[in-house]
Amino acid sequence: MQTLLTAAALVPAGLVPASIPSPDWSGFDIPLPWGSLRIHAYALCILAGIVVGLWLTSVRWARRGAPEGSVWDIAIWAIPFGIIGGRLYHVFSSPDAYFGPGFDGTGDLSLIPQIQRGGLGIWGAVVLGAFGAWIGCRRAGVKLTAFLDAAAPGLLLAQALGRWGNYFNQELFGGPTTLPWGLQVDADNANFPAGYPADTLFHPTFLYESLWNIAGVLILLALDRRFHFRRGRLFWLYAMYYTLGRVWIEAMRIDDAEQISLFGITTRLNVWTSIFVFLAALAVFIWLGRHKDGDADSVYLPGREPAPAAAATADGGTPAGAGTAGSWVHGEGSKDSASAPNVTGNPVRDTDRVVSDSESRGNLPDNQNGSGLTSAQTEAVPASTGGTPTAAESRNTGKSGGTDTGTAPEADSSR
Repeated sequence: MQTLLTAAALVPAGLVPASIPSPDWSGFDIPLPWGSLRIHAYALCILAGIVVGLWLTSVRWARRGAPEGSVWDIAIWAIPFGIIGGRLYHVFSSPDAYFGPGFDGTGDLSLIPQIQRGGLGIWGAVVLGAFGAWIGCRRAGVKLTAFLDAAAPGLLLAQALGRWGNYFNQELFGGPTTLPWGLQVDADNANFPAGYPADTLFHPTFLYESLWNIAGVLILLALDRRFHFRRGRLFWLYAMYYTLGRVWIEAMRIDDAEQISLFGITTRLNVWTSIFVFLAALAVFIWLGRHKDGDADSVYLPGREPAPAAAATADGGTPAGAGTAGSWVHGEGSKDSASAPNVTGNPVRDTDRVVSDSESRGNLPDNQNGSGLTSAQTEAVPASTGGTPTAAESRNTGKSGGTDTGTAPEADSSR
């Protein structure tokens, strides 16, 4: 911290530091009854990346209409699997410290679980992390591809923050440079390369990758807003973007790594991995673009969609779909007439039942007029004429059990 304060004090005097200073802080200790617990800056950077990445993912996941809280149900599986996968990939891509040069058995296997020393390979983290996410998605009833699309920008943001852990560990830097943003590395640090003067500056590859990833987050968000990628296409676009930058950044590094020879070219394992992942991601991205899916917008697995009756209406009353069900219960005639709502929003009863009720009332004695026939004839006279019904109307109303002309027009319009 003293180095950073000294560098900041030079700015008002018009002097700009000609390098990135090496950190003089790599964590802190928490006193415990039996000793102390060391909290490493590397772990804090990884943790900060996870928190921010999950926040962005949860926002995007909720906008897709996913079940509330399901992002945490998935993350609880994906994160541990991702950390284990990242560590395993690092161990096998840089095996000398763990197994000895040429796997001669002179390495120290006890270093493998010591993640605080650094060393998480992104592709191992992605592969096993995706497997853990698949378990969580199956349990939550959602599609893995939909979750990966929502998580792609957040994953890249997490990597951007996590890379700063390499700075605090003074590791994974590039070759010598005279650029003003060259990185200082303590000469007594175990990662300082042999054969270089103590004041040598190195390429800050952690910074290059962090800036590349932040730019990628903005690009992915903009492309997704424009094209609405589905079925995992945004995730494969993330894979293409990241590996495109990782190839040239990885080629700048001078730390020890497994060298692989292919097609007459010998280079780092991570370079070849990035090339192959880029080509595979490009092929899958194109293939998915040519094969459409009519249910691509749904985040739910088939058969795991929420029941329609469980969704309440806006006023918190009858569940969605209850009105439709009620119209089928009341209706005994045609589907159209049974389901047509009236002005109150309730289903209209079948018109044939209305006619039958009128006929029954017509056959009852009228207390005032003295006969059911007189009552039926009075009801049959249209209100608009105000006079005697026509002959045809008289014949219809005069028959026992005839049609109620007052309701017949409604029956016709409901059909």
